[in-house]
Amino acid sequence: MLRFSIQGGDLLLLRGGRCVRTIPKGSAPLRAGNGENCFSMTRGSFTIREKNYTDHPLIVRDAALDGAEAVLRFDEGRAILSVCGDRLTVRFEGLDRYNRLVLTLPAAAAEHVYGTGETFSEFDLRGQKVNVWVAEHQNAKMLSKKFLKIKFGLSVADRKQKFSNYETYYAQPTFLSSRKYAFHAQTTARCVFDFTKPDRHVLRMDSVGPFSFVFGDSFEDVLEGLTDLLGRPPELPDWTYDGAILGIQGGTQTMLRKVERCLSCGMPVAGVWIQDWEGRRVTAFGKQLMWNWDWDRELYPDLDQAIADLAAQNIRVLGYCNPFLAIEKPLYKEASAKGYCVKDRDGKDYLVTITTFPAAMVDLTNPDAWNWLKAVIRRNMIDFGLSGWMADFGEYLPTDCVLHSGEQAELVHNTWPARWAKLNREALEEAGRLGDIFFFTRAGFSGTPRYSTMMWNGDNHVDFSVDNGMPSVIPAMLSLTCSGFGLSHSDTGGYTTFGRMRRSEELYMRWCEMNAFSPMLRSHEGNNPDLNAQFDASEAVLRHQAKMSRVHRLLKPYLRAAVAENAERGVGVVRPLFFYYDEARAYTESTEYLLGRDVLVAPVLRKSAVRRQVYLPRDEWIELSTDREYGGGLHTVASPIGRIPVFYRKSIHPEWIEIMEEIRNEILS
Repeated sequence: MLRFSIQGGDLLLLRGGRCVRTIPKGSAPLRAGNGENCFSMTRGSFTIREKNYTDHPLIVRDAALDGAEAVLRFDEGRAILSVCGDRLTVRFEGLDRYNRLVLTLPAAAAEHVYGTGETFSEFDLRGQKVNVWVAEHQNAKMLSKKFLKIKFGLSVADRKQKFSNYETYYAQPTFLSSRKYAFHAQTTARCVFDFTKPDRHVLRMDSVGPFSFVFGDSFEDVLEGLTDLLGRPPELPDWTYDGAILGIQGGTQTMLRKVERCLSCGMPVAGVWIQDWEGRRVTAFGKQLMWNWDWDRELYPDLDQAIADLAAQNIRVLGYCNPFLAIEKPLYKEASAKGYCVKDRDGKDYLVTITTFPAAMVDLTNPDAWNWLKAVIRRNMIDFGLSGWMADFGEYLPTDCVLHSGEQAELVHNTWPARWAKLNREALEEAGRLGDIFFFTRAGFSGTPRYSTMMWNGDNHVDFSVDNGMPSVIPAMLSLTCSGFGLSHSDTGGYTTFGRMRRSEELYMRWCEMNAFSPMLRSHEGNNPDLNAQFDASEAVLRHQAKMSRVHRLLKPYLRAAVAENAERGVGVVRPLFFYYDEARAYTESTEYLLGRDVLVAPVLRKSAVRRQVYLPRDEWIELSTDREYGGGLHTVASPIGRIPVFYRKSIHPEWIEIMEEIRNEILS
């Protein structure tokens, strides 16, 4: 429990009799000022420049206790500190003239920092400066550079750009420190978190608002306290664990034919994800979707009957939607006529170019537009019979648009993905289907953990590159957990296919192995399906998909328990090793993860590899596929395709031992 004390004019924050922070009289832990951001957006990617920035220190003139609160007085304004259990919240009075706040925190030389939303190329953020701003993670400049390297025969597997060049779908002003505390800023504005200094963290927020700290004796305690503040996703529907969710496109007969082939080879199929259920358009980028959220009867004739027939076999059908509207189609015509779209400064519908085509955005600040889009989802998706969907996008709100609410777009931009998740969640709840139907989101911000039912890691590249390919989804999942959203997964095989960057059978099978030991095993055909190896690319790939689908189904009781624990406590389904092992390597490990408490997964992340070096923390481990026992340290293990290195603790709860034995038998069969 936290409490305050004042000694010699200094404010002390105490926890369990130990001082965790001292704010001396005459010190300046905060700066306040003003500035103006200039934004330029291209296809969801932002260039941000600042002008007219000034700030000055807020010097603590005195500290006082006021009941359960502490008050720091500055020359202008004051900070009011309050505690609730192990949470400290700071709010301000008298600083309304400012739109910049800078907080400086003491840092230790060996400290590690994680989170700020979803990060792909780095997990430990110490030494980095993070721009907390929701954006498109993939952009044309990055793809062009990579395409040229591939074209000229340069290896891209281990190459990373500078961290400052990356943007992310899910940005959140939250971080977790290895010193067992978390920080969260309760602002919607852009933030810049600077972790490059050896002795301090410098956190700048482009608004003046409250922020909180959460402390704990363990990382689980900290995450539980943080998610008490942020919210937690609910448990997944029970059927999602019953095998693979197969990404299939191309029409009703194609879908049914592929499902039948999978069933005939003994593959458990939990669902079929047909993202083009509403139609598709072919562009220079590939086979994309027609954003009109209604059944395309021409591409999917008799889909309503097919949904019923598949349901009789305990196979669900999933779809796709996003907050845009295709300007060629009826839903846009209706929304535009009713004034439901985001406007530009001339009062026209603001059309945003996504890849190669423009689209309109439904104005989520307009209550009538909100209810209209929610009714579309209920009528055309839930009532139609879909059991889930990808709720895509949310990153593209321009800062120069005009909103129905009159709010400043710069301060609304980051909130757009959370609003989009909330709309989908309300549609489920009002239909009485939460717990039976789910949706998975790509973009996120504060509020997303409270409303989204699951995250996925976006448009990863169909390769083994560490910055955007298969290896990048591990730090992505781990950083989401450290930010308070502990339920995520990735597209099996990746998504982004470009030029010579095409999915191989080997990559698909390795990704399938990894996702079998994750909360969800769902495949994606990618943006250019004809260039990618799919789950049925060959008999070998199909058999592999079937085996991994059976493994995933066998893992169901363990996964379901881990997901339930996350729904209750927010500790994550996929967890970093340092949560339980105070070892130097554990704090930086980003190629392995714990699935729940007791299972360690070390996916094969290199092309043509048949062995992998695995780091095991100090514990007693059993290799799943061989039953061989290992202690802590570095071990090189055989890992041919079909034998992903997975280990479980010897002290695992007895109820899971039989499941591990069944999985071993399946892998070796």
